[in-house]
Amino acid sequence: MPESEITEMLPHAAPTDESDRLLLFAIRRVASAGLNDAHAANALIGAFGLSFRRPLVLVRALMAEVSRASTRKLLVAPCCCPRMTSSESSLMTAIALAIESPYEAHRRLCVLLGVTSAVGALGSAQALSQAFEDLGRPLGA
Repeated sequence: MPESEITEMLPHAAPTDESDRLLLFAIRRVASAGLNDAHAANALIGAFGLSFRRPLVLVRALMAEVSRASTRKLLVAPCCCPRMTSSESSLMTAIALAIESPYEAHRRLCVLLGVTSAVGALGSAQALSQAFEDLGRPLGA
């Protein structure tokens, strides 16, 4: 496949921050393999130890809400891919902004999901971002 096609499908570089990469991996696994994916759970266990349940439940809740609310198909790359799709980039940005800039995060989620209100997804994104921060792995750092 020519590089121009790859860049068109995967226009954004994957995050370099370890916390963001962990979240991207969990999102990709849950999106591709389902809410009960063991690989996502294992990655979060490795990162958070016994405190893994909160971020795991919140990743699942966010992805369930995104799936429920979206009027668009969101493209998710394979876990090994070193680049991100526009959908992944928008979702990751919205999660990172959810606490500090909730209006901007809500706007981005509305555009991503193709809806006029994404309050459920915003709440899940805020809780997920806060969980990562509380457990010593802030997003978007």
